[in-house]
Amino acid sequence: MILVRMQSEIVDTPAGDARITWHPPKKGTATRLVLAVSHGAGGGIEARDLQALAAALPPLGVSVALVEQPWRVAGKKLAPAPQTLDTGWRALWPALAKRGLPVVAGGRSAGARVACRTAYELGAHAVLALSFPLHPPGRPEKSRADELLEAGVPTLVVQGGNDPFGKPAEFPDGGHDILEVPYADHSFTVPKRATITQDEALTVLTDGVGKWIRSQSAR
Repeated sequence: MILVRMQSEIVDTPAGDARITWHPPKKGTATRLVLAVSHGAGGGIEARDLQALAAALPPLGVSVALVEQPWRVAGKKLAPAPQTLDTGWRALWPALAKRGLPVVAGGRSAGARVACRTAYELGAHAVLALSFPLHPPGRPEKSRADELLEAGVPTLVVQGGNDPFGKPAEFPDGGHDILEVPYADHSFTVPKRATITQDEALTVLTDGVGKWIRSQSAR
């Protein structure tokens, strides 16, 4: 799929150069808000869920900013400590908010944790947490629920039904909504035996996020 009107910019941060790739609405479509989403610790903005959102949301008036953390821009294979990830995110936030629009902070996996940890202090309008890693696989006692519960702003968690980092039913009640993508794992991949296809799974994701985004733009 070819996404049009992409615009990239480099942002200097104390953790190194970050990159923002913008996917704005087409000319003539009013922009309601910005959705800024970062990648996880094991991949980049080419992740299928991030690319699907970048294609689906601009027609709804959402400018999607895909954020590459400095370690990815530098070509490193391993993510740094959470504190360093937060430092980079905080430093690039002014570039995300410079258009004067409400900004929804988002990310997948480790990126979702960053968004939750920093949302309130940065003035995020809301948080979109994709594949939030509630706990390491097989270690439910190592819960990261406090990061999610303390986001301080409306939050949507989009979680695969078979995510080993936390299935939807494992999440505690709190100030967040949960959208389940049936059969999907941490990367939103569905097995061949599933009763929905991979494309249908991504449609569940993009349609659900689109509906939620519209509700946030009305606030």
